[in-house]
Amino acid sequence: MVFLPKKGVVLEEPSVVAVTLAENKILAVGKEAKEMTGRTPDTIRIYRPLRDGVIADFRVTLAMIRYFIEKVAGRFRFLKPELMIGVPAGITSTERRAVIEAGMAAGAKAVYLAKEPVLSAIGAGIPINSVSGNMIVDIGGGTSEVAVIALGGIVTWHSVRVAGDKIDAAISDYVKKKHNLAIGEQTAEDIKIKIGTALPEKENRFLEIRGRDLVLGLPKNIKISSAEICEAISDTLAEIIQIIKNVLRETPPELSADIMDKGMVLAGGGSLLRNLPELIAQATGVPCTLAEDPLLCVAKGTGVVLENLDIYKKSIMSKR
Repeated sequence: MVFLPKKGVVLEEPSVVAVTLAENKILAVGKEAKEMTGRTPDTIRIYRPLRDGVIADFRVTLAMIRYFIEKVAGRFRFLKPELMIGVPAGITSTERRAVIEAGMAAGAKAVYLAKEPVLSAIGAGIPINSVSGNMIVDIGGGTSEVAVIALGGIVTWHSVRVAGDKIDAAISDYVKKKHNLAIGEQTAEDIKIKIGTALPEKENRFLEIRGRDLVLGLPKNIKISSAEICEAISDTLAEIIQIIKNVLRETPPELSADIMDKGMVLAGGGSLLRNLPELIAQATGVPCTLAEDPLLCVAKGTGVVLENLDIYKKSIMSKR
């Protein structure tokens, strides 16, 4: 996501890059590269340079940031932009340095880093500088982060590298084991979006999917139900619920009372899974609501911070 002050979210693309192996050249970035996933010949490789929320491949990340800056600011910009990049709360100092270096090498004048749970809380409209505590659960693609925020900072937090991508993998494994069918990442994500549910529903929904039969090796169509998907992803969701419980366990009693009053807020693309707020509320006994535009919370929060840097000084990490 790219957010420009006074313009809002100007770019919303997945962090996927396609590279040609022979010339080591970048073929496509973002949506275009994502469409190639699972369809490439052996001369093209698809990278997800930000595996689990941190940089897994420096060169490709650098190219991706540069591409996004050029796409938004135009190739002939004269001023170097200032970048603010959202990073997981559990980022190590080495990972932090890598993000700053990638931003500077991509042509930034200065790079600010801010913790994603704080950004998504701001984007969800939570008053983070107030005395009372607020709890945010941010389920992204690579990481799920849970944080209790008060007085502009994170009081307790936990992060786990289980989120949207792991849910897709769980669906794909389930289809493989139960139906002997191999499906690609795109299909698994499609199933999650169309019929995925966190709790069993009265009315079962069905979806026809295509894949490769593992016994015969031939293409095959099968029908899959939302009840099966609910079963397939239950263990993955249990891991996310466990870190929410861990954070609640470590929260000071005064803040626990605030959270019981207000409930926790769910943000991030992964939180769009049907019935997820209900499942979390059932499992923890704490009310749970979905943020408005959960997918854009981090980007919106980044924008708010950029426009009011002096107010949010405490919430921002190092600059270089």
